[in-house]
Amino acid sequence: MTSAPVLYGAPYSVYVRAVRLALEEKGVPYRLEPIDVFAETGPPAALLERQPFGRIPAFEHDGFKLYEAGAIERYVDEAFPGPALQPSAPRERARVNQLISILDSYAYRTLVWDIYVERVSNPRKGRLPDEARIQAALPKAQLCLRAIGELMDGGPCLAGAALTLADLHAAPMFAYFTLAPEAGQLLDDEPAIKAWWAGMSQRPAMHATAPPA
Repeated sequence: MTSAPVLYGAPYSVYVRAVRLALEEKGVPYRLEPIDVFAETGPPAALLERQPFGRIPAFEHDGFKLYEAGAIERYVDEAFPGPALQPSAPRERARVNQLISILDSYAYRTLVWDIYVERVSNPRKGRLPDEARIQAALPKAQLCLRAIGELMDGGPCLAGAALTLADLHAAPMFAYFTLAPEAGQLLDDEPAIKAWWAGMSQRPAMHATAPPA
């Protein structure tokens, strides 16, 4: 009998939530071990033993230790029973990986840090938003959304008809991004992504992994 996997990270983390979504959608019981990398003392020593760069998430299953969210998500999909979250055909699988790369390389910092954090998170903490940073991010966000929308090819999910790791990787980013008022107009210009998010945001796994307010 194998043990339940352990995920190390913070509930507020985009990438921790992406892994949790994969676990939830596969129906895999797991334990979340909370770690706050933004604590005043910095990443705890126990995390650095698992992740030498001090980032989250880290993961362990039956003695197998892994870090990097994308690698963990793929392991979860391939190591556990449940609905497949990656296509078997080479071209469709490549599309999923392309979308995940776009999200990591271009969308994450723009949508989350440059727009959500500046417009929503910082004011909640009593800090003024950096308006110049937000304005500079809007064309980049528009480009990211347009590129993702063009790859959807008419499907209800980001990579076609079926839910994949691309959807689960994107959803935590959009959960934050859509809290910023700037997201409304940007999504109005991309109706396919807007419709995707309306459905994705209501999935039970999204409710189960919602970070504390």
